[in-house]
Amino acid sequence: MVLPNKESPEYLTTIGLLDIRRDLDNMIKHEDPRYVSALAVMASKSAYENKEHIKETVETHWKDNTTQGFMWSGKNGDFELIGVCFRGTSPFNAKDLSSDVDLSWYKLPGIGKVHAGFLKALGLQKSKGWPNDIQLDDKKPYAYYAIREKLRKRLENNPNAKFLLTGHSLGGALSVVFPAILAYHDETNLLSKLEGVYTFGQPRVGDHKFGEYMKVVLVTYGVTYHRFVYCNDLVPRVPFDSSDLYFKHFGGCYYYNSFYKGQVLAEETNKNYFSIFAIIPMFANAFWELLRSFIMYYQGRLRKSSKICGPCAKI
Repeated sequence: MVLPNKESPEYLTTIGLLDIRRDLDNMIKHEDPRYVSALAVMASKSAYENKEHIKETVETHWKDNTTQGFMWSGKNGDFELIGVCFRGTSPFNAKDLSSDVDLSWYKLPGIGKVHAGFLKALGLQKSKGWPNDIQLDDKKPYAYYAIREKLRKRLENNPNAKFLLTGHSLGGALSVVFPAILAYHDETNLLSKLEGVYTFGQPRVGDHKFGEYMKVVLVTYGVTYHRFVYCNDLVPRVPFDSSDLYFKHFGGCYYYNSFYKGQVLAEETNKNYFSIFAIIPMFANAFWELLRSFIMYYQGRLRKSSKICGPCAKI
């Protein structure tokens, strides 16, 4: 018997085993409007894996230049895109889970109230709050300060470079909070280089005032914000948007149903998840998705064969 090595490039987490794909879709080129979103979703999935797996994925399967923590860069001519991906909640990580369930607020002056658990995960200082600068500790780096420093250096070396922020679940929440803290620290140069924020299954981050503040930041610096939500996913519907807690989403929602048909909505349907009227449709949809999982492989093969042999498919 050989025990699995958790530091091996081949080691996969439970989430990684659900979808083992590592290669980017070579049919989606840089000029394709879907390119950044497709890159962001692959990065968000890969962020759950160990350092060596991520390094091999980026350097071998993506053929980009560097990987730092989970930062990567790729060039298309003179343009360089630097990606920053935050990992979501690891299913068996107590610290991640405690960040999610911490529903307390932290008030950022002039910005609004923000989920304290997400702020702590990013680097909120217990006694100092959010100082502009701190002494970085290599043994225990704080995500916000460490990533900000790396971005400063990379962007100084290439004035044509831009960066994107992405993540799934908790990682999506951190992707939204990161530019908010940049704005809080008046990091105008970095914000002017922010190409976009792409989140997948992102929970609610702050109150209404925070949402209005972020809308201004996004418009001021021309930042694209895409919040992707799949069907009945619970995470984008928490913490609950009620009269007591005041957690609110902001911006549009790119919503996909279980047939993968997308539409732009002001907010996902059934926004608080638990509804008497939604129980039957939700259970019916869950049954359909279970059934589809057994035939999806064959549907994919059928589509490929129809593309290869167009005239035959018409016959």
